[in-house]
Amino acid sequence: MKERTYICGLDAAIAVMGGKWKGLILFSLGEGRLRFGELRRTLPGISERMLTLQLREMEKSGLVHREVHYQVPPKVEYSLTEFGHSLNTAMAPLGEWGEEHMERIEAIP
Repeated sequence: MKERTYICGLDAAIAVMGGKWKGLILFSLGEGRLRFGELRRTLPGISERMLTLQLREMEKSGLVHREVHYQVPPKVEYSLTEFGHSLNTAMAPLGEWGEEHMERIEAIP
């Protein structure tokens, strides 16, 4: 019998979407397909390099689909997979909790 890698479901979920940017990328792509530049504009403060790294990790884990349109100039669009949509849906209540308690959270030293 294979030994479990994660302690619980929350541990597994955080492993897939850990880090500051992945949740925000999920949220942005929840509205639909976006090109790289469009996605970057929805995420103030992220560098091109960091966005590229995060998208690659998310594509590798099956959260994001990358579609290349071979034209001149090349066009690449990113969208959520069904797996990504399911995680985005699961994260929605956490986002609502954060909105509700944002002032208190910002006041934490």
